[in-house]
Formats: sequence, C-alpha cells, structure tokens
Amino acid sequence: MVTSPYVPHASHQGSALICNPRCRLPDVTIRPPTDTESGVGVRNGSVVLRRILGRELRLLREEAGLTLERAAPDLDWSASKLSRIETGQQKVDVHGVRSMLDLYGAAERWDELISLCREAQQKGWWQAYGLGERDFYIGYETEACLVQDFTIDYVPGLLQVAAYSRALFTSSFVDRTQEELANAIKVRMIRQERLTSEDDPLELVAVIDESVLYREIGGPDVLAEQLAHLVAAAQLPSVTLQVLPTVACQRAAMGSGFTVLNFGDLGEPDMAYVEHALGAMRMEKEADVVRARLMLGRLRSDALSPADSLALIRQVAASA
Repeated sequence: MVTSPYVPHASHQGSALICNPRCRLPDVTIRPPTDTESGVGVRNGSVVLRRILGRELRLLREEAGLTLERAAPDLDWSASKLSRIETGQQKVDVHGVRSMLDLYGAAERWDELISLCREAQQKGWWQAYGLGERDFYIGYETEACLVQDFTIDYVPGLLQVAAYSRALFTSSFVDRTQEELANAIKVRMIRQERLTSEDDPLELVAVIDESVLYREIGGPDVLAEQLAHLVAAAQLPSVTLQVLPTVACQRAAMGSGFTVLNFGDLGEPDMAYVEHALGAMRMEKEADVVRARLMLGRLRSDALSPADSLALIRQVAASA
C-alpha cells in the first residue's frame, strides 16, 4: 500500500472529476493476472504510476532547491534523462530512486516512493496477451475512473461484442496472426468487465453517431448482435449512452472521434486521446483537454437524451 501526506481535494464539473494535482498517491496493489483471472480489478496501468512517481520526484527536487542541470551530474545522469524520468517517459529502477531521495534529503519518503517505484515497474496485465507498451492507451484506461468517448464510424471498444471487434480488427491495415487476433479481442473483452466491476468500476459516457447503428460491420447478423448488446449496455448504471442524430450539424466539424480520460483521486491530469487511420496520439496540454471537454459537451447537448437514444437503438434493433 502506498500513502502520502497529501490530502485529496476534488470538485465536480459536469460529469468529470477535477482533482488537485498533489492529491494522495494511489492506493493500489500491483500483480499480474493468473491463468484463472482476467486481471479485472487489478489496477496495474504502469504508465500512469510511472508518471505519478516522476511527478513526486520532480516536486522533491524542486523543494530541495535543485535544477535539472544541478541534480543530474550528482546522479551520473544527463539533464535530459532526469527530465524524462520526471515526466514518466523513461523508467527508473529502485537504485535510481534511492539515489534521488538521498540527494534531495527526502528520507521520510523512502518507503513510500520505493514501493511506488516497484509497482510502476510491473508489466501491465495486457502484456500477458502479447501487447506491448506501444499500446499505451490501455495503460491509461486501466487507471482511469471515467471515460468520455465520441465515435463516428463504429461502436466504442468498451461496448463492442467479440464478433464486431473481430470484424474491425480483420479489416484494419494491421496484419495479425490468428493468435494475435484472438488476444486483441480478449483484451478488449477484458477491458469491458470494469463496467460491471464492483472492486474497480469504470464509468463510460459515450456519444455515437446515428450512422453507426446502420453500418453492417461484420454483416447483418453481427450488427443485430451488436445492437442487442447496446440495448443491454445502455441500461447499466455505469454507462451513459447517447446517439447523435444524423441531422445534427456538430459532427461535421469533428473530423474524427476522440476520448477524454479522467483519473479520479490519482491526481493525474485529464488526458485527451485521438485515434486515426495512421495511428493515435494523446493530448495533455490543458488547453487541448479543455477544448475536448467543450466539444463533448456540445455533442451531448446535440445528441438525443439517454432515454431517447435507448428507444432509437431498440427501434433499429427490432428491424435489424
């Protein structure tokens, strides 16, 4: 268990939870999933933990009155390496953290940050399925408590049935073996389990374009199964699902779908994520994230209410 003297402070703005960036460190237990468990409820998004560790180490360096240029030589590192560690872009081992704590005169934080360092070094649960750190989004989602999502061309991954996911994966430009395909689908299904998890719940607010309800990805039978699943998922207490009517004008200005992640009391700032045909990118500047939140707000105001959206999905599903 990891604790710190920082006291969490948060306020609600709409459906997003805005947290004090110096709130308590995460109270998590990191361990890889066994053969008999999926990993749901095991918060091991090591990417986020690494960033939290780096932020704490940066604060300690600044409190010690040291610049990057002054501290790095005493650690036998370059200033650029120390900067990457502090921003979570580069891993640091226990020995490195011990040296930093000695240099910064922070002996009282020893047990806490050494423990966090060990947790941050653990592999993410998804890596047991052959996915690597390049699949960074999963690491962030694993530690998120709220996902706000807008999709134009397909059902969000957290709401897809396996056959629908298979159709999307096989139609992409990424070549996968049968094993890689099966693992990719399995990981997506595991991610969805948090929507019904009591130990590690995830809230989803999703806006989908109306055209998605009619697009036969995988064929008519797969679409029928997917629509039935949307009807069930929309009634989960953790899911808020809204349909943006085709007549709504705002979607034309979007260009692509996007996601905003909120990390609750971890103290990690909200992050926007955009996936496109040639890859994906995360947006972390406050102005970009604020703009993404505003866009989501406009889309939700133009979309049907959750109740009307459910009625429309049921209507389309009945005729599918």
